[in-house]
Amino acid sequence: MSRGDIVERVVRYVVSQIVDHPDEVQMTLVEEGPEDVVVEVRTVKSDMGRVIGRRGRVARAIRTLAKAAGDEEGVHAGVEFLD
Repeated sequence: MSRGDIVERVVRYVVSQIVDHPDEVQMTLVEEGPEDVVVEVRTVKSDMGRVIGRRGRVARAIRTLAKAAGDEEGVHAGVEFLD
């Protein structure tokens, strides 16, 4: 397993449970340094609102889960939502 695998799997699971089109979710794991990873999430335009949520609450919760998974894995994790 490479750095960030657990983070990516956690984010993939949560996002796929939220969206209407889970087959269209694309994720890229970017290693920004020896201890830093970022998961880039792309969804269908109509699903992006569901992933971000009102006032960004869902996105914030996803980032919190990613951070916890990163702590477990020994990396600093972030999530970016791209359209």
